[in-house]
Amino acid sequence: MTDSVKTGPRISRRRLLGTAGAALAVSPFTFNIVRAQEGPIRVGFPVPLTGPYGAEAQDQVRAAQVAVAEFNETGGLKGRQAELLVRDDKLNPGEAATRALELIENDKVSFIVGSLSASVQLAVNNVTKARKVLYNSISQSDTINEASDFSRYTFHEALNPHMTAGAVGRYAFPKFGKKVVFLTADYAYGHEMVRGFQEAGKAFGIETLADIRHPLGATDFSTLLPRIQAMKPDMLIISNFGRDQQIALKQATDFGMKRTMKILAPILLYTGRIAAGPQAFEGVIGGTSYYWGVEDKIASAKAFNDRFRKQFDGRVPSDYGSLAYGGVKTLLMAAREAGSTDPEAVIPALEALKYDYYKGAQYYRKCDHQSVQSVFIIESKSKDQRNESDVFNVLATEEPDEAHLRSCEALGHHG
Repeated sequence: MTDSVKTGPRISRRRLLGTAGAALAVSPFTFNIVRAQEGPIRVGFPVPLTGPYGAEAQDQVRAAQVAVAEFNETGGLKGRQAELLVRDDKLNPGEAATRALELIENDKVSFIVGSLSASVQLAVNNVTKARKVLYNSISQSDTINEASDFSRYTFHEALNPHMTAGAVGRYAFPKFGKKVVFLTADYAYGHEMVRGFQEAGKAFGIETLADIRHPLGATDFSTLLPRIQAMKPDMLIISNFGRDQQIALKQATDFGMKRTMKILAPILLYTGRIAAGPQAFEGVIGGTSYYWGVEDKIASAKAFNDRFRKQFDGRVPSDYGSLAYGGVKTLLMAAREAGSTDPEAVIPALEALKYDYYKGAQYYRKCDHQSVQSVFIIESKSKDQRNESDVFNVLATEEPDEAHLRSCEALGHHG
């Protein structure tokens, strides 16, 4: 009688008995470990393919596929190939938790990478940390770094709101005035972005005139915008995402608000700018973890972009796509370094990893496994475009610096 492993070598029970000892070989738990270490390296990938963030999620899938292809083409892990198992979490925490549990229990994934919402990633993290499965989140969240939600199995490739809003604020506040109104998506992403701006603004004496909140998936901001105009702020900071951002910027433009105030966003989305066109985004300043145009100055960006173009008919990767690439690639490369997919071997390899895969130097801070990285400050452009993908100017780069992160102590990590 033999037990076979898909895409891996056939392993006889007699051989297991001879190499591991009879007592161990007959244990189903031990046999499952051997199977897991011999078969394909499965990477679970739950993202919101349906819903308002679908365009961003689809690009995340493409970029993750690039990371898997590169790993496999360079030999995998001692010949073991990686597989990407994509699941639709529907931008719903309960759905995401269910998909994560299925990936772990039914599909026997070694790692999980994904999410595109603060609350969804926390739901996935609750599942993975309870089952001691490595999870690399590729969506912004401050909470996932805090001791209450963090675990040693939790890594965070994405920027977090404190880093992102802080970088944009430090660039903008000295230039555009002190009176600020926030238009904020009423969930963790929006709340944490506002907090990040206000923390950064203390050094510049900014005054918050109002924080006006709207539900996720809003389609009409026309009742809110006149209120904002009446307050006469120097800056309007729109802290939302995906289609919400596109609609809010289009309507703010239609209301003529750019003539009387500077409009900022913590994150300007490449996919959103492409979808909405130049007029809505014209002159808006924001931050990003990645813009393909940095390839002129960063060699790893050029290599990543070229591979992405080759694999996907000349397309360039988006900002959130690049996070998926980094999130998958760091886990696979750390597994290769460790010579194993065992999380107890991969975790120290990840903690020691100094990498430059697509945007310049990065590393994971040990206390909270946050990726320390640059933030690019960008402005949307409407003329002098070299091609249809040339949609942003990079105004400045805030280089990687732990001083721009919340301290380990503030996050609740001690010792």
